[in-house]
Amino acid sequence: MIQQPRSLVLAVRLLLGLVALGAVVTVLTAVERDALIRAWSVGHPSDSSIQAPAFVPVAVVLYVVYAGLMLVLLPFLRGGYNWARWSMFALVAIIVISTLAALRTSPPTLFVVCSVASLPLNAAILYLLVHRDTHAFMRDEQEPAQV
Repeated sequence: MIQQPRSLVLAVRLLLGLVALGAVVTVLTAVERDALIRAWSVGHPSDSSIQAPAFVPVAVVLYVVYAGLMLVLLPFLRGGYNWARWSMFALVAIIVISTLAALRTSPPTLFVVCSVASLPLNAAILYLLVHRDTHAFMRDEQEPAQV
């Protein structure tokens, strides 16, 4: 078995850290539900017929989907499958875009802190996924068998 490069080992560890941070944010969503609703209601008049969104179920479903996908892709990434690397890259990039979009809504301070803390983590993961050593570790695309 080929030794995994340090860049890949570190990327996997940071990805696991991102999964853990996602769990913390999901729990915070349940615990700080009222603060989220108050922050959301600032931009909506009190006599509006628009109801506050159900933050907790959405957060739980998003976490299960994203964390589950990451955990499924990790063994393939560690195995050197290039498609898994680019899938993971796209997944983290979507998380970055979502985080930046969430910051524009002026969430409660605790969520801002978690979001800002996650951005350097995400940037490091993206860098490590495209690192030269990680790229060299990935399997080459095989030519289809000639019939």
